[in-house]
Order: sequence, then structure tokens, then C-alpha cells
Amino acid sequence: MTLGPQQAPLIEYGIAALPFAGEAESGDLHLVKPFDGGTLVAVADGSGHGCEAASAARIAMATLESQADGNLITLVRGCHEQLRHTRGAVLSLASFRGIENTVTWMGVGNVEGVLLRSDPAAEHGEELLFLRPGLLGYRLPALQTVIKPVARGDLLILTTDGINGGFAGEVAIDDDLDNIADYICSQYSKKTDDGLVLVARYLGWAK
Repeated sequence: MTLGPQQAPLIEYGIAALPFAGEAESGDLHLVKPFDGGTLVAVADGSGHGCEAASAARIAMATLESQADGNLITLVRGCHEQLRHTRGAVLSLASFRGIENTVTWMGVGNVEGVLLRSDPAAEHGEELLFLRPGLLGYRLPALQTVIKPVARGDLLILTTDGINGGFAGEVAIDDDLDNIADYICSQYSKKTDDGLVLVARYLGWAK
């Protein structure tokens, strides 16, 4: 689907999720929230699985959604404060900015991220999200964001720790986003925890 007001960069995205066997709901949640001039993309993984993990993840997503256009470090600190009386959660998030054609991203814990370039001649065709160890609500590390340029067609893939890595070389970057997410989830799921895959394609500034 395509999201965002005309002032925001357009993001297409696909989602695939696989809850832990026997649980009524997943502790892995996502957010794609447009704002004036940009779009925030995030994935949270509540500690453990089941209802309490899902509750923590929902708190993190609600905190981000209420201030989606904010500074990422401020947003993560806000999540940390809101999660103090929960199981806690890990989180990765990326803010796409249309005028600058950039993405600012960061992660706490083990929600992994990879940025795949649409240009086959790009110097860095695959870039990994820099993760800081920690658990929001319990242990907040020193926070650092990284800013990257993005071009039309670049893919951002975020995966929780229920998904094994090593899939980037098998992704057909022009494929349907739901197909990509479904493939990664089905072929790389550990099946020992909740798993979630979010695939977002940057489409550039809306005219």
C-alpha cells in the first residue's frame, strides 16, 4: 500500500508475521506513520512472547505514533520511560525525509535492519542497521542515529529475532513487497519465537 499526504515521501510496504505457536497474539508489532515531510517506520519486539509482550510492544508503538515527526533519540527515550513498568521491548526505527531524500535510522536490541539499494552500481548495495545492546524499559544504552541518502526504489527490511538473517542476497528488489516479506518469514523463521518482517520501498517525494 502507499501511505502519506502529498507533502510526505511515499512509502510502499509489506508485512509478514508468524506468532509463536500456542499464543493468541504476537509480541512483535510494526508502525508506518506518515507526517508532514516524511514517514516513520518502526518495528518493536516485546520481551518474551504472548499477551504481556504484546502489551509492551503496543505501548512503544503508541508512543512513536503520537510524535512520529520527532527526533529519533527523543522518541526512543520516550519509549524507554513508558515501558518502565512492563516486560520491556527492543525497537528499531527509521525516519524517511522526502525533501532531503534521506533515512535516519537506529536500533536498540535485536530488531535487525538492512537497506538494499535499487541501483546495481551503488557503492554500498547492502547496508546494515547499527544496533546498540539494551532493553527499553530496563537498560537504555548510549543512543546514536545514522543518516543515509536514499533513492527511489531502495528497500528497507526490518526483522525481529524470530527471523534468521542471511536473506538479503535472495531478495528480488523489484518484487511485490508482500511476496518478499512472506518469503523471508516462511523461509527464515526460527519458529521458536514470534517473528515479523517489514519491507518498505522508498518511492521518493510526492509532487
